[in-house]
Amino acid sequence: MKAIKNFAIQCGAKLSLNPEFVLNRTGRYFLVNKNLQRYIQKNFYYAGTYLGKVKRGKFFPSFNLLTMLAKGEANKIVVDKKAAWLFICGRDIFQKGILAVRGSLSKGDHVLVLNEFGDCLGFGKIVCRLDEKAKRTEVAVKNVSDIGDFLRREAK
Repeated sequence: MKAIKNFAIQCGAKLSLNPEFVLNRTGRYFLVNKNLQRYIQKNFYYAGTYLGKVKRGKFFPSFNLLTMLAKGEANKIVVDKKAAWLFICGRDIFQKGILAVRGSLSKGDHVLVLNEFGDCLGFGKIVCRLDEKAKRTEVAVKNVSDIGDFLRREAK
């Protein structure tokens, strides 16, 4: 549970999950209601809503969790159509592709990346200032994880 909260804090998000509903199965976290918990066996593989996993001491959030964080207050950027496409193809985001910045963002922070429709495409790490004074042609957000990752892994 601590890993999830720490990740939310890195994204500038306020996340309140009832610990009674969060199950840890070998480093993988699931959000499961009480009714479903009665039917889960000790060696379950998947149940409820997958939140992410801890691997070698590092937390890897699921897109379910990213979507939950994006619905509330969090560090977010909204990108244009071209930047959104490039981001889900695994590319970084240039300053010129950012339409809006939400939250108090500074270099090194995690930021959720949203398209023009408010869909969470993934998250990245801020590598430069996100104001008008920054060069529009420099990388502003380094891609950490995006929704296209699964398709790229399948192609291999």
